Amino acid sequence: MKKILVVDDEEMITDLISTCLLDKGYEVMVANSSEEALLYIPKSPNLIILDINMPSVNGLELCKNIRDYIYCPIIFLTARVSEQDKINGFSYGADDYITKPFSLKELTARVEAHLRRDERSKNNLSIMTLADGLIINLSSRKIYFEKIEIPFSKKEFDIIEFLIANSGQVFDKEQIYEKIWGYDALGDSNVVKEHIRKIRAKFKDVTGKEYIDTSWGVGYCWKN
Repeated sequence: MKKILVVDDEEMITDLISTCLLDKGYEVMVANSSEEALLYIPKSPNLIILDINMPSVNGLELCKNIRDYIYCPIIFLTARVSEQDKINGFSYGADDYITKPFSLKELTARVEAHLRRDERSKNNLSIMTLADGLIINLSSRKIYFEKIEIPFSKKEFDIIEFLIANSGQVFDKEQIYEKIWGYDALGDSNVVKEHIRKIRAKFKDVTGKEYIDTSWGVGYCWKN
């Protein structure tokens, strides 16, 4: 049974969503604050529905704090509608964005779509060992160099996995954005540039190499 964590400071909202998801056969965990949500993270939810506008620690900060060690899809639920808010959400590690008021049918459809996509990615997994000793475990979504783990966020790993699967092929930021964030994503493809900058820096710090080449004016590719 898939586990879904619903986080919103409005109990009416969490009650509404949890009732709907329970009827669909999901196991639902409910938190009415970011602090309470952290207690459920060790239970390894398969998906998180997360409100942005919460007191104390807001949803953006919570997502940023947990994204490096939790890989499940995160759907932001919020009344914010500006383009910059959406860009911020995706850059912090969100996979989707639904604005209030929302349709329970649409929310359920998005939950099911993300869970299916996540399941498909887990069913095509293996361990890759590159020539220079870089080990990429697609099952655990972890990357090691000489037994040292290099931590990557979910979206960073998604980009690495995509580029490796198409090694040597150049993709522009729009193509990468559509592949990783989805065709109906509402953010800005410029977020890809920032993610790749972070990926390169993390690889460089540990391995001395960056692994991702830039073809100026064209796009990015994984070095063979």
